[in-house]
Amino acid sequence: MTLPAQPDLDDELHDERTHLIESRAALGRMRGRAESLFAVGADVAGDPYGAEALGRTLSRRVAELADDPTTPLFFGKLDIDEAKYHIGRRHVTDDAGEPMVLDWRAPLSQSFYRASVRDPQGVATRRRFGFVKGELTSFEDEHLDRGEELGTKSRILTAEIERPRVGPMRDIVATIQPEQDELVRAELEDSICVQGAPGTGKTAVGLHRAAYLLYLHRERLRRSGVLIVGPNTAFLSYISAVLPALGEVEVQQATVDDLIARAPVRGRDTEAATLLKHDPRMAEVLRRALWGRLGKPVEPIMVSDGSYRWRIDPEPLRRIVDEARREDLPYTVGRERVRARVVGLLQRQSEYRTGNSPGEGWLRRMSKIPQVRDFLETSWPAVTPEALVVGLLSEPDVLSAAADGILTADEQAVLLWPKAPRTVKAAKFSPADLVLLDEAAGLLERETSFGHVVVDEAQDLSPMQARAIARRSEHGSITLLGDLAQGTAPWAAADWRDTLRHLGKPDAAIVPLTIGFRVPAVVVELANKLLPALGVDVPEAVSLRRDGDLAIVAVPTPSEVDAAMLVEVTTALEHEGSVAVIAADTAVDRVRAHLATAGLEAATPDDVDSEARVTVVPATIVKGLEYDHVVVVEPAEIVAAEPRGLHRLYVVLTRAVSGLSVVHSAPLPGPLGPVPVSPPGTAALRGA
Repeated sequence: MTLPAQPDLDDELHDERTHLIESRAALGRMRGRAESLFAVGADVAGDPYGAEALGRTLSRRVAELADDPTTPLFFGKLDIDEAKYHIGRRHVTDDAGEPMVLDWRAPLSQSFYRASVRDPQGVATRRRFGFVKGELTSFEDEHLDRGEELGTKSRILTAEIERPRVGPMRDIVATIQPEQDELVRAELEDSICVQGAPGTGKTAVGLHRAAYLLYLHRERLRRSGVLIVGPNTAFLSYISAVLPALGEVEVQQATVDDLIARAPVRGRDTEAATLLKHDPRMAEVLRRALWGRLGKPVEPIMVSDGSYRWRIDPEPLRRIVDEARREDLPYTVGRERVRARVVGLLQRQSEYRTGNSPGEGWLRRMSKIPQVRDFLETSWPAVTPEALVVGLLSEPDVLSAAADGILTADEQAVLLWPKAPRTVKAAKFSPADLVLLDEAAGLLERETSFGHVVVDEAQDLSPMQARAIARRSEHGSITLLGDLAQGTAPWAAADWRDTLRHLGKPDAAIVPLTIGFRVPAVVVELANKLLPALGVDVPEAVSLRRDGDLAIVAVPTPSEVDAAMLVEVTTALEHEGSVAVIAADTAVDRVRAHLATAGLEAATPDDVDSEARVTVVPATIVKGLEYDHVVVVEPAEIVAAEPRGLHRLYVVLTRAVSGLSVVHSAPLPGPLGPVPVSPPGTAALRGA
């Protein structure tokens, strides 16, 4: 419970506020020292390279120590063995180096999340702090040594979970639950798949795991890197503030399209061609097309070298090619190995005949002479990803040979371009061609592998997209986040094992999160009605939130839908928090125009810095986002817009974290069943 104002408690509150002020001052001094070192870094470094490296390190340190006065430095406190430890977002020390705030990722801090009456872990008292805009206003104690434990009944914990959402996503360090903490603190070597129902915090768990691993394996991951992969740029903008708030500023973020953007998109595919290009069978077709280019040497290599002549017969040349092929190297690496071995044979002949070892210049010259170059072009020809894909899609004989026994004749006809481009540079690649180009590039050379990759909304990864991510995490681990019920892509996964296999992590643990902390129960119960029709085996979500509200507003004609929507938006604006209007993509312009006519400014999902409280969101990009109040316009249109429309509606309905209004004139989709209808003007949280 939040403590009442009593003399001794007032003194404690004053002491805690004083500690907060002193901690902020100490953090400011830490940043000041880092800035001073940064200013003189070039002078103390021994050489330009050292100065550059030191500058990067100090610049990063300065950024990591940035302070946001609206965000509390600490949110909890532990009494352990008569010692007191404040738990916060980053480590803060006084001038003597003594800790004033422990980083939430420190080993001791784990007890803040996992200690209980059953297992107190040495904790006598756990204290939570309440804040308003960075000002410490209250605290709440659990005396575990006396058998007192509030759990989710904590008022401060509940208030933090239910705090209205405005702007980008926030961290959840103050509210991490034990089952979430176990995932966050999993070992770096462990790949994990989190099947998370709406509102269970799976995205936050993934981001906080990245922050935790960076804390625990700082130098290792700084070298290899951490990558966050999201479904779209709106989602990446939404989560962009979480890691910097925790002092982590060097994590890369990208969509899958960003990762595979090897060429400009200037072409379009039929739906059938798009599906085929994302099919995992295309990986084998490309592999065959590439390695089918190898030829068998039939002519000797004859080289004039001053007064000497060197000869390599076809048989040793064939052995060189065959041995390199069996080594299963990337194609370009294999080609260079063949070149090096041919030059090595020439070198041994020269050493035997002359008695001298040729120098580096001689070796370089031999590797580029026409005879060696011609041999390579015949036996192991050079190729680019673009040339490989263009040849496959524009030459029927090439496709037929590579796809024999894999694709049917009809499927091959779907893939072939109607007209071959004059040159490779003139090719107009489609979005789906980019996955083929990336697969081809991976066959030619190894991709740089990140130390850890977090993939969110992973249920919509195609097999070929998953393979693209696998190439970037070959030597690292993965945190896979998603919800099979929210799969909206035509290739959406029905079983996580299939996706994990394509990601190269078939043995990863699959962990379900089913307890929701963000989406109110009344909203979850409505969305759960759709689950039986979605064709996936996932457990229903269960919400601990009982404070939300739901309004189903039916109007007689389509012409009245926008007016009813405006009423719901206006009512929602009477309460604190963000408001989203979600509609079928084709209806977005109409909805935005109606709001503008009424004098209401509306942002787009990419406008993270916009001060407008209302955002109009196309249904196709709302995945992963959340808003306090959501107004859904005409669910039937959202469902009819795409083959997996019911899955899309499930996503749309679960974006609300306080109240949901559904406005419609067309009948609601059948699986929702009969629902109580509210008259216009009874929007969510009206009675709050």
